[in-house]
Amino acid sequence: MFDHETWAKVPFHFWSVVLFMFGSIVGSFLNVCIYRMPIGKSLISPPSHCPHCGYSIPFYLNVPLVTWLMLRGKCANCAAPISPRYFLVELLTGLMFLGCWLIYGDQSPALALVYCIVMAGLIVATFIDLAHFIIPDEITIGGIVFGFLCSFAVPGLHDADGSRTKSLGWSFVGILVGGALVEAVRQGGKLAFGRLKLALEGETKVLFGETCVVLPTREIRYDEIFYRDTDAIRFHGKRVELADRCFVEADIALSPLKLKINDQEFDPEQNLYFEAVTDRMVLPREAMGFGDVKFMGAIGAFLGWQATIFSLVVSSFIGAIVGGTLILLKRHERANPIPFGPYIAIAAAIWIFAGKPIMEWFFRMIGTVP
Repeated sequence: MFDHETWAKVPFHFWSVVLFMFGSIVGSFLNVCIYRMPIGKSLISPPSHCPHCGYSIPFYLNVPLVTWLMLRGKCANCAAPISPRYFLVELLTGLMFLGCWLIYGDQSPALALVYCIVMAGLIVATFIDLAHFIIPDEITIGGIVFGFLCSFAVPGLHDADGSRTKSLGWSFVGILVGGALVEAVRQGGKLAFGRLKLALEGETKVLFGETCVVLPTREIRYDEIFYRDTDAIRFHGKRVELADRCFVEADIALSPLKLKINDQEFDPEQNLYFEAVTDRMVLPREAMGFGDVKFMGAIGAFLGWQATIFSLVVSSFIGAIVGGTLILLKRHERANPIPFGPYIAIAAAIWIFAGKPIMEWFFRMIGTVP
């Protein structure tokens, strides 16, 4: 099926057009994934519909790229605006599929198609992480498993000279190295930047609810700050009021497993709501989430250990430049988290399209032969 001579019987750029069109169709499905996966909805049922009025979109109004332009980004039924993201994802996926074919199609149609699959995963992960600060396990763990299987089917992924066993071995090494690298960065970041000091104005009343901390100006969800059972919110309360008792001038530490007030310990499940008055708090925070660790493992499964090192270094540079620029322009507060998954995805895409030439240029610059 993927024999090069069989594909070569048809003009090369016929397949270029096919891959672009197929990519835009896949992009339409990726939009479904981006919208539904984070909220746990089925990817199959119900069929495509307007999120505003529930209008079921007929097939003739579900043509990638064309429909959005034809309707000028509005629902055909209620005229509610449809996010430009839908058009962007379809166009981006089509272009990425086309790029994979132009670079790798002459070398191996199978390799080009596997890289198309990788690009689809990178696009979904990027847009979900930007919107929800998560990368679903379907992308990360699913990517690790599928990357391992693809390495067996297409040994060229790891330049294994046709040896499926060798390709599987390099895929496994890529998973380990990718996951270990990011986990090391995550743990180091936790040690160096694992506390966020939050100054409050005067005597501020803070409500600790079932799912979040309620401040006068915002809410902070527990699942955004508690990644480990040992993570804790710490502060000195001028007054702390539980349902059945009150403390004055008390030191508080709230973790997922216990609420400690001075030397007394309570079960948080039995004290779902309490109030405190304080002027400062210390919140736990992560340099990056565990989803990034699994995401890099998936990249290693497909692209190998060299790609994970390249992706970590390049994504760090991209993240520093983008994050620093947003902070300088006051478009992002330093205390707020920045999703790192999109930068990893961009770096992995750079590796697919130009990673090896970049590495060769780098080694020539430093006078070293890899």
